[in-house]
Amino acid sequence: MSQQPNATTGFEYVVAAPIEAESVAVGALSDRRLRNRCESFGIGWLEKAAEVDVAVAGLLTADIAVRLRVVPLRIEGTRLLVAMVDPLDLAAMDEVSTLVRMPVSRVGLDPEPFGELMRRAYGTTAARIAESLAGQTEAGGGDSEHNLDTIEADDVHRMAEAPTLVNLVNLLLLEAIQSRASDVHIEPFEQDLKVKYRIDGVLVEQPQPPKHLQAALIGRIKIMANMNIAERYIPQDGHITLRFEGRKVDIRVSTVPTIYGESVVMRILDKSSLPLDLKSLGMDEAHRAQVDKLIAKPHGMVLVTGPTGSGKTTTLYAALSKLYDPRKKIITIEDPVEYELSGINQIPVNPKRGLTFATGLRAILRQDPDVIFVGEVRDGETADIAIRSALTGHLVFSTLHTNDAISSVGRLVDMGAEPYLAASVLEGLLAQRLGRRICHACSKRMPMSEDTRVRLTQAEVALFHDGVCEGAGCDECHGSGFKGRLGFFELVRISPQVRAGIAGNRPILELRAALGKDFVNMRADGMAKAARGLTSVAEVLRATQDVDEVVT
Repeated sequence: MSQQPNATTGFEYVVAAPIEAESVAVGALSDRRLRNRCESFGIGWLEKAAEVDVAVAGLLTADIAVRLRVVPLRIEGTRLLVAMVDPLDLAAMDEVSTLVRMPVSRVGLDPEPFGELMRRAYGTTAARIAESLAGQTEAGGGDSEHNLDTIEADDVHRMAEAPTLVNLVNLLLLEAIQSRASDVHIEPFEQDLKVKYRIDGVLVEQPQPPKHLQAALIGRIKIMANMNIAERYIPQDGHITLRFEGRKVDIRVSTVPTIYGESVVMRILDKSSLPLDLKSLGMDEAHRAQVDKLIAKPHGMVLVTGPTGSGKTTTLYAALSKLYDPRKKIITIEDPVEYELSGINQIPVNPKRGLTFATGLRAILRQDPDVIFVGEVRDGETADIAIRSALTGHLVFSTLHTNDAISSVGRLVDMGAEPYLAASVLEGLLAQRLGRRICHACSKRMPMSEDTRVRLTQAEVALFHDGVCEGAGCDECHGSGFKGRLGFFELVRISPQVRAGIAGNRPILELRAALGKDFVNMRADGMAKAARGLTSVAEVLRATQDVDEVVT
């Protein structure tokens, strides 16, 4: 180890080899190669997130720490020890040394523990930053309305551009992404402003910013999303693109007026967190084998059904990714395009300009496609075109909103589809729900409670002779006992008996009876996964409660 002077500041920082040897474009190195190179230079590496002295971490603001991917850990003698995702980034070290006016030592760590380290160091910084703004804005009045109607657009713009407010919004988004949140909700009420993250499908409240920051906070978000900050009385939609840990994250922003100001919801679309294989979605081997047979068909229609937020689009993205072949033309039409898929042509619906699912689908047919994905069948016209597309030699995927798989048939007929045409093209119906995964780090077996026992059938109780799995709560899952989600599935492959029943427009109960004794519904699939310790019984019951009548 040697010491090199900082030519800019005169302070020293520790380097493990001559600078020329370290000046490597880390973006070109894999994590393993980077780690090996650092170790060869004598730079230490953390296996997991270390303890953080919050006061020392405060030597750098959170937005600078995020930008440089650096977290100050502690002061050792006369030096500041920092953890870095890229310990070879001498420019970052130079900037840290300049800011803290101390010589710097460093250790490396991988991006995942770095995210945990950021949470430990700055997890509540958003609230502290918000509190530090108290009294700095002129918008906050003393009345319950907080003078929201009297704030001019210029005032909002000025407040929203204040550096500390910018940091607050940046931290809000940073913490949401690090927490694996799918949505950020900002909800105004009479006396307070609530912030919630949707994590694994459940809303979790966060520290509240002061109420008088409401106009500036929402104004800042609207500026970032290229929305009209002067218009506060009609719904608006916008879009934010940002870079986080070297990857692009898209954020869809929606605002609606409420009696106490605008409510904001930001949908976080982080492609790196998108599971693009069916196994990682929680689909078991038997279901995956059947899906593989369905997507290998040259033509026909496959429908995925479930309520909003049940993962239908993600499942179809995974199927399309598996299906992708340069020799095939795959086109999608979606509202909106949630994730960009390599090699696949994706069309966003734009009703304001006349591009609906129906008009877009007609245009797609003139593009010589092999495979078509229609984001959702919403009306009879779209259903008719999709069915006729499947009849003319295309493989068509789409989604519907029904409680179970076989009910998709009735929904198509209700939209005006001819039963005999639906029978001709349908090849598979997949219904699904999402439940939370039990955290593997704190999972434990325990006896089944009597309250749970009375909600299960005898056959279901027999699955849990060793007890049920629950998450005790730990640092890794932030005390929730859950980390991530998985799907509960039921798959109907259209047999000759079911096809005949569809063509004859038989009642859904008769079609369900024709599925046979080997058919596995969503609840049964979920219970099997709970018995294997992947999820809890309570999660299965919560996710499949709307299909209880089907089970019985």
